[in-house]
Amino acid sequence: MDIVTLILFLAGLVFLVAGAEMLVKGASRIAAALGISPLVIGLTVVAFGTSAPEMAVSVQSSLEGQADIAIGNVVGSNIFNVLFILGISAIITPLIVQQQLIRLDVPLMIAVSILTYGFAYDGQIQRWEGIVLFLGIVAYTVFLIRQSRKENKEIQAEYAKEFSEKPKPGAIGFQIVLVIAGLALLVVGSDWLVAGAVAIAKLFGVSELIIGLTIIAAGTSLPEVATSIIAAIRGERDIAVGNVVGSNIFNILAVLGLSATVAPQAIPVAPSAISFDIVVMIAVAVACLPIFFTGNIIARWEGFVFLAYYIAYTLFLILNTTGHDALPRFSIIMMEFVIPITALTLAILAVRSYRKNSKPAR
Repeated sequence: MDIVTLILFLAGLVFLVAGAEMLVKGASRIAAALGISPLVIGLTVVAFGTSAPEMAVSVQSSLEGQADIAIGNVVGSNIFNVLFILGISAIITPLIVQQQLIRLDVPLMIAVSILTYGFAYDGQIQRWEGIVLFLGIVAYTVFLIRQSRKENKEIQAEYAKEFSEKPKPGAIGFQIVLVIAGLALLVVGSDWLVAGAVAIAKLFGVSELIIGLTIIAAGTSLPEVATSIIAAIRGERDIAVGNVVGSNIFNILAVLGLSATVAPQAIPVAPSAISFDIVVMIAVAVACLPIFFTGNIIARWEGFVFLAYYIAYTLFLILNTTGHDALPRFSIIMMEFVIPITALTLAILAVRSYRKNSKPAR
């Protein structure tokens, strides 16, 4: 492999993560200094800031005509966020799931995932469809801000502790520089990462879609990885879960929406993405509901299930790309045994949990 290509790819990845970190810190402190609610900062600036790498890469890719990377990054990141990040976080410590996530945010994640499939079904995502998606994130953000005013003092205090460390007098200028520098790193990093990924894909004969679904998706999700795992280690309320669900909604509505809006023409969607990867993204989103219903906690064993499915998904992509002889047997085992057994187990647990919670208190 060309060493320059590898350095370009890795440097782009480092710049993306560093840029997102600088952007989140700077913007959070500026917002706090201006008297914006700490909860609003956590729900908007921080949650969306961790998805800044996905935004930078997908928009850059759509502008340069690399549609497979733009689509693969969003779809792959959403799959990675749920299966890998929630899986690892739950293995570290069982995660508490708030009722709002079950009643609103997860159904919304499922709905926008299905909407993405509907828009992509004809083989492309039009500009008007991108605008519809982007207007969705505007409406969702407005709703979050209005809901934040109803949160109790305990939750507000938690977000204040996490996200609203006020800068010292005279430090606003430094925070502004931090935000500008973060944005600059995101732009440069996304450009380098995309260029390196395309070169690597051509060198190994791997499609840009596969690169987007795996390497780039995992790389741009590093801020979510850090946020959720650190939150799980600290035993925070449900930041680990909310960060993942919120990021997935943002990826579809804002990242994919803006990418389709600014693209010179409609973004083409590969047939394999329509028939398999987007379907997996929907299935992963739907799988959250029964798991979240089981006692409002994501248990360690459920975390292992999530992680095992991500490994299986990645293995399928590798076998499919290389045309390995084991692919048919692997597909049969997954489709006829593993997935049905998992679905049946989750359904039974969900029914038991529902019956237990619906029993009148004595």
